[in-house]
Parts: sequence; C-alpha cells; structure tokens
Amino acid sequence: MEQEKMPIMDALIKHQQKQPVSFHVPGHKNGVVIGEIPDDFQTILAYDATEITGLDDFHSPEGAILEAQTLLTKLYGSKKSYFLVNGSTAGNLAMIASSFHQEDIVFVQRNCHKSIIHGLMLANVHPVFLEPEYDEKTKSPAGVSLDTLKLALERFPNAKGLILIYPNYYGVSYPIKELIDYAHQKDCIVLVDEAHGPHFILGGSFPPSALKMGADIVVQSAHKMLPAMTMGSFFHIGTERPSLEKVEFNLSLFQSSSPSYPIMASLDAARQYLALIGEEDVDFTLDERERFKEWLQNEMDFQVAVSEFPYDPLKLIVRSKNSDGFQLKKDLETAGVFPELADPYQVLFTLPLLKKGNRTFYQQAKEAIAKVNITEQSARSVELPARSHSKVSSVPVSFDHWKEKEKRWVKLSEAEGSISAAMIIPYPPGIPLLMMGERVTKEKIDFLAELAARGAHIQGDHQLNEGLIAVY
Repeated sequence: MEQEKMPIMDALIKHQQKQPVSFHVPGHKNGVVIGEIPDDFQTILAYDATEITGLDDFHSPEGAILEAQTLLTKLYGSKKSYFLVNGSTAGNLAMIASSFHQEDIVFVQRNCHKSIIHGLMLANVHPVFLEPEYDEKTKSPAGVSLDTLKLALERFPNAKGLILIYPNYYGVSYPIKELIDYAHQKDCIVLVDEAHGPHFILGGSFPPSALKMGADIVVQSAHKMLPAMTMGSFFHIGTERPSLEKVEFNLSLFQSSSPSYPIMASLDAARQYLALIGEEDVDFTLDERERFKEWLQNEMDFQVAVSEFPYDPLKLIVRSKNSDGFQLKKDLETAGVFPELADPYQVLFTLPLLKKGNRTFYQQAKEAIAKVNITEQSARSVELPARSHSKVSSVPVSFDHWKEKEKRWVKLSEAEGSISAAMIIPYPPGIPLLMMGERVTKEKIDFLAELAARGAHIQGDHQLNEGLIAVY
C-alpha cells in the first residue's frame, strides 16, 4: 500500500546509516558537539539534519519531501498539499496573504485564533467580524450561522472572502458546507482554519472535513490531533480558486529557510499513521473514550459536557461540581495531569486517536487522575461577553490607521467606550477577547476582570496585574 511509505523518515534513516561526518550546519554536528544532555535527546539531534544531498530541499522539493507531500495530497484528495514546519500560524498568514489585496473586505469568524488577526493586519484588509452562535451546553462560541453570513453579504456585497474556524477549540462543529456554498455563490473565496480537525477525513463519528465540503484553502495542525511534533501542520489547496504561484511564494515567505527535519519526518509519520487507521481502530478509540468518560463520571464524580452541535469525540469537556475550571486545572496538575485548557466553567481534555489494542494511555491517565484531590469553592457565575455582540461588526478604520495612533493606559474599570490599542488574548485558546481598533464594552471589561481574578493566563499588551489596559 502506497500510504505505508514514509519517504522523509526513510531518507533520514538512510543518511544516518552512513555514519556521516558533518561539515555543515547545524552546529551540534549530528549531536556530537554538545554538553551533557540526556541520551534520548542526543538521539533526536542525530536526525536534526539540514538540506544536504539526499535529503531534498523543503522550498523546492524534488525527492523525499516531494514524495511525502504527494502522498499527503492523495490522502486528503486536495489539489495540492504541503507540510508546514512553522505551525498553522505560518499557514494562516500564507493563505490570507495569497487570497486578498489591500483594503479588501473580508468576513472573519469572530472566535478566530490570533494568527488570523495577525494575517489580516499584515495584508491590511478590512475585516468584518461574524459573531458565532453560542453553545449553551459547552459554554463556548461555536460556528457562524448561514443567516449571519447572509446578513453580512447584504451589508457588504463587495466582500472578497470568508475565513472560518472549524471546529472550535472545544471540537464543536457546525454546518460548514452551506456557508461555503453560499459564499462561493457570491464570489467569495473560503479559507478555513481547521487546526483541530486533521482527522476529520476519517468520517463516520467525526464531523465532516472542511476540505471535502469544498473549502478553497484549509490549514490543519497535525501536531494537535495527530502524532506529529509541535509546529508540524498541513496546508491544503482544495479548489482551483487559489493561485498556486501566490501560495507557494507566501509559504516560502512565512516559513523558515532552515526547516526542521525532525518536524518534517514526524509529519510524514503522522500522515502514514492517519492513512492506516481502519474502522476497527476508530471503533476501539471511541470505545476507550466512552469507558474513560464513564469512569470519570462514576468513579471520580466529574461531569462531562456534551455539545448541542455535532462535535469531535476526541475532545472531552470535564467539570467539577465543587470548583471552577481554573481551580480544577490546578488540582489536576498537582497530580501530574495536564489538561489542554481551563475556562471559568471547565477543563478540556484532548484525547488520542488510537490503534486497536493500545490501552496504555488511559491506564496511565486513570492512575494519575485517581490521585486528584478537588479543592472546593463557593460557586461564582460568569457571563461570556460574546453573547452581547452584534452579529456583524467591523473595526472603525483600518489596522494601519491605528498603528499610527498613540496609546495611553487607563484603569480597566474606566475603559468602557474606549478603543482598544492592543490585542488581549486568553491563552489557550488564543482567541482575542479584545482586538486593536475594537471598542471596549462593559461586558468585556467584566469578563476580563473575572478572568484575571481567577488566574487565567492572558497574552497581549496589557498591565492587568495593575488593573490597566491600553486604549487610543
């Protein structure tokens, strides 16, 4: 079977079998020149090669890398697919830069990752934000409705594109095909940040793949849901709409000229792993998940939230009756259990895609979780600000305009009505609560104060420890 091959992995192994002497970068010389480090880490360095004879050229592939990317293209049924070694961030920047011109109007799902906002800033387009529907069951923003897209197109009929996030960080999906089809009817290109859905091509119990639903460009984080190394992602061109020349130029622009071979090899292996997953493996994965969920509920007295929308079974939302999500995360970590994220209500577990018979993960997980002691708290409710947004909104003027403005620091309690001078981003999930050029509302002030009080990790240009944020 063709998909059993791992061309990049094989090329690296073949190279190491030569016992090569390195007179090239990197400076550790296949792990020979370095201080005292663990043996297993030194083994990794032996495969940390560079673009020399026999190992192909990442930005102009003709050998093993080309073969591996061709296998990826065939697996996903795309027009052309690429490996990303700078994460989905690089892919998001490249797909935006390849699709729009300066001052284009672009529809953007409001609960997007910060890398989408950075891409919009670099392209200097005019974003119009579409507010997603709210999933009461998971307490999270889900996807954009078709009615919201139609409203946006009535107000901005000259829009050039639509950027969607599918699924959301919690694995919640929505009817993306009807949005893609309607956007295409209006001559909008559709870009999808499918960071958490590279396994959706398996079908069945998983939500449908955005690529198979007709998206023009799709970016996926293979390192999030498949067994690839961190920063390893996939980039897929799904239709004839994107310019291949522009895409390849921008992928070269936003990615390193010194690509990581361990990351590339892991992408090669992750593609093979996914390609060889059979129905019996999926059934086993789902059965193990169900047993784990029941154990959490029956033995540990946790609650497991289930979305009202279709959702990815590899995401598990776990709650405690006696504490909020941030305290639950701390209690879990004290026992050596590290969830993906916490929010005011819950923690999120990202579960593995397993091969049949692999029970090690859940055995270890149960042993660790059984030691968790829950810290009881008095209940505190919190209202998500997303529920107060209008369905269609845009920043008052272009990003470039705000870059020239001077900012000042004000007390958070006095910022209502001001224009935010920076992005403020609870991380994870990396979705900006406030964006540069966006008006500060009372709902966002209250929510931000609540997050800070509960110890949430917040990125961006802020001084929340002193109760201050930057405004224009």
